[in-house]
Amino acid sequence: MENQGILVYLESTDGQILKVSLEAMNAARKLAQLSGKKVGAVLIGDASAAAAAASYGADEVLTVAAHGYQPDRYTDILTALCERYDVSCLLLGSTRDGKELAARVAARTGSGCISDAMSMTESGAWVRSVYGGSLQETVSAKGKAVVTVRSGTFGKPELDEGRTAPVTAETVDATPLRSVIKDAVQELSESVNLEDAEIIVAGGRGMGSAENFQLVHELATLLGGVVGASRPAIEDGWVLRNHQVGQSGKIVAPKLYIACGISGAMQHVSGMSGSGFIVAINKDEDAPIFEVADVGIVGNVTEILPLLIEEVKARKN
Repeated sequence: MENQGILVYLESTDGQILKVSLEAMNAARKLAQLSGKKVGAVLIGDASAAAAAASYGADEVLTVAAHGYQPDRYTDILTALCERYDVSCLLLGSTRDGKELAARVAARTGSGCISDAMSMTESGAWVRSVYGGSLQETVSAKGKAVVTVRSGTFGKPELDEGRTAPVTAETVDATPLRSVIKDAVQELSESVNLEDAEIIVAGGRGMGSAENFQLVHELATLLGGVVGASRPAIEDGWVLRNHQVGQSGKIVAPKLYIACGISGAMQHVSGMSGSGFIVAINKDEDAPIFEVADVGIVGNVTEILPLLIEEVKARKN
């Protein structure tokens, strides 16, 4: 990999690169077009996605052996690679691990840390939302930068299945770990993948009860989508917290987002405003959710959803 290049850390699960990591790759390609620099991708642990990394635009793929995610070890690896190749910009997806590693590596390398980037200006500066999504600011780092990319903002790069790139196996000396993750227990609720869903049907306080919230589940199942929720529905115990969309939940950008009985508080809208097409159902015609909706339906959601469900069933039959 050339010095002063751009490096993207690609998170993967079972050989599949996470969607938000591919968006980070897309951001790196756009930055490369502006700067004329090469883009390298790094895979830690599982190197089986190396070919996919090349297909999505990596000019070179670096692999480093590691056993399981350990924050200290992964920080050592990314720091060493950034220093070894004098990387000008390291990009990561804004996942739990990505945000943790970004802060650690930026501190180690003395780089500027920019979190939750949503877009890029023509000059190469980064745009992100602040104050719960009510404002946007343009920021850039003096010198080197570590940037996390917000899910659902940059889109996935074009897949070129015939594209190849050299793969280099790197080694980084292991240092004594101050903390070690011995085991990770995965709850059933963790299988909900809101970030990668193409269709999300989300319910809010306007659903009225846990019984009524089952209409959200039914419509989501019919459409082949995933159930989302606003914070009030979570707090009322109608659905598990892993379904929460918004500033304190998941940032999503599906092709279709159906908001059922959601008023559209800033904290929720900031997590789903990047959706391709938004349908809102609310009995309050002045509800803020209608400001971001492509189609708004004013009415009682518990009366409209059964009609919508029957229509979907009829069309599927």
